[in-house]
Amino acid sequence: MILEDLKHKTKAKRERSIYTCLEEIKSSWKGNVGGLIQDWEEIAGEQLALNCTPLNIKNKILTIGASHPQWRQALQYNRLELIESLKLYGYQIKEIRIRQHYPIELVTKESEKEIWERHPSRTDKNGMTNCPFCKVPSPKGEVKLWGKCSFCRRKEFKIE
Repeated sequence: MILEDLKHKTKAKRERSIYTCLEEIKSSWKGNVGGLIQDWEEIAGEQLALNCTPLNIKNKILTIGASHPQWRQALQYNRLELIESLKLYGYQIKEIRIRQHYPIELVTKESEKEIWERHPSRTDKNGMTNCPFCKVPSPKGEVKLWGKCSFCRRKEFKIE
């Protein structure tokens, strides 16, 4: 029984010391890219954090990788607000550079087959209904998503 207690206390002490060591390492990241990755979702917001990743901080210039051109554009438009948010969290950033970046987990996250399985145009999965605007039979998923068929939706974006 005494031997069991001694083993348990030794194991707990070892785990506590590993935990303490990891916490010290984590706290040393504050102000560099490691700490920024830890705080990124709070700083950038959930949507941006899912699609953009801090890659490097050098000479107070933060390089951010974006998974798609639309996210690069979103970063560009929100650059000043993001710099202010970074400063509030203690990161002394004076400039943001943006580049295309495809993280492996994003690329391998979903296959085309998985995306197609839930696509709104699937009539075999979602069925058909009439578009409330043009009254033409249309995929139910499209009408549910946009309130109209894809052809009526395209008319919204037509430049004359």
